[in-house]
Amino acid sequence: MSQATSRTSLFSTTTTITIDIDAPADKIMSLLTNAEIFCDWNSTLISIKGQIKQAEQLHVFSKLTPKRMFNFNVKELSPLSMVWQEGRMPAMVVLRSFKLTPKSGGSCIFTMSEVFKGFMWPFMKSSFPDYRPDFEQYAGDLKAAAEGSISGRGFGV
Repeated sequence: MSQATSRTSLFSTTTTITIDIDAPADKIMSLLTNAEIFCDWNSTLISIKGQIKQAEQLHVFSKLTPKRMFNFNVKELSPLSMVWQEGRMPAMVVLRSFKLTPKSGGSCIFTMSEVFKGFMWPFMKSSFPDYRPDFEQYAGDLKAAAEGSISGRGFGV
């Protein structure tokens, strides 16, 4: 299993995970963009409301911070990448990015990063948990769903 990493500077923290998934990019992206089944395969979330489409808003509750609702806007969406954003610079912004890099043989490298940044981050970062274990679980869940190894669940999208 891949390990997530975090880098912190005065005005930002970035958490990243990279994992090999033995599935084609279109199958992985279909899991990442289908809000109706997102919580079926992703054990790190309580709920996600909205449509995962360009310029749409998402309301996300995570098990790691269950009392905090993230209000992400889908800023970018392509067949191999996606970016969600909450907040505005210069105060504070959260950017979650998803990237797929196809490999020969039909598999992909999946990379997910989240950046918390802005002039308010030094005052707020102590109230946020360590996201590394959550990222590891998220990536593992996506891998299991895309590779079809979640028992009893049909994610043959």
